[in-house]
Amino acid sequence: MRVVIIVLLLIVLGFIGWKAVERFKIIDDAEPDAVAHDADAGDKDGDAAKEPALPSFDIVYVTRSGYATIAGRAKPGATINLYANGEDLAETVAEADGSWALATDTPLASGPVELSLSMTTKDGLTIRSDETVLIYVPEREGDRPLVLRTTPGGATQVLQDPRETPEGLGPLSLDVIDYDDSGAVIFSGRAEPNRMVQLFINRRMLGQTPSSEAGRWTLAPEGQIAPGVYQLLVIQLDENGRPIYAIELPFERASPHQIQLRDGKVVVQPGNSLWRIARRAYGRGAQYTIIYQANADQIRDPDLIYPGQIFEVPDSDVPDSDAPDSDGEPDE
Repeated sequence: MRVVIIVLLLIVLGFIGWKAVERFKIIDDAEPDAVAHDADAGDKDGDAAKEPALPSFDIVYVTRSGYATIAGRAKPGATINLYANGEDLAETVAEADGSWALATDTPLASGPVELSLSMTTKDGLTIRSDETVLIYVPEREGDRPLVLRTTPGGATQVLQDPRETPEGLGPLSLDVIDYDDSGAVIFSGRAEPNRMVQLFINRRMLGQTPSSEAGRWTLAPEGQIAPGVYQLLVIQLDENGRPIYAIELPFERASPHQIQLRDGKVVVQPGNSLWRIARRAYGRGAQYTIIYQANADQIRDPDLIYPGQIFEVPDSDVPDSDAPDSDGEPDE
């Protein structure tokens, strides 16, 4: 009887051992499939990595005489074509690291100039950049040109300001407002790095956002802002959440009929305290940009500002579209 039990036990253990070997054998057999799957994923990543990078503008500098020096990045060895108002302006080839640079042989014409960019890779694929550079060359030689870089649906960046920024104004600023015919608005400016920035419109809170490591902030509130004249208040908070810097300035969201904009044209209205720019964006209708000049008149005493006490915080993020609280035209 004992012998029979031992034999049965050996048979059971053998069966379990065989099943264990079979189980591990199945897993071992599956490894090549897993490796092949990983290899396929690697190929997909490789294919994605092989896709040409869009060409970009990194540096655009325009002298007072209208000569431009332009640099950017593209796919190594690609042919770079630069266009001014849709016409060929210059051509160069990207270096082995993808960098490219060129300088114009003749000065840009006075007035608004729209620069666009494309690259043609070695295999013949042509890709246009999403970025556009807007330049305003003053008619009077000696004034510094304005240079902006824009992307569809993104905040406009000032690459070259025609005006000197006064000293002693503090780190907080509202530099640019972008909006379109639908009323979608993007606010952008500068602050101390890693600080919370709050934005109020007609003393109603529009939103808040942290500044970046580089001291840049961008706020794109949900909803739309109707045409009208508004007062904007921008506040930077310290690490304890108390106001430390504050500026106040006007904002006029113009109606489409207020600006005579023809297809393919850029309208630039220079001013002493702000510039207005209107342009046609391909596939996106009319786009508008306001550029502010920092000045001492914008500064407010942060010790007198306590959000939540003197400001009304509404349920929605945008003010009532039918009745702006302020009137009058912004000073220029």
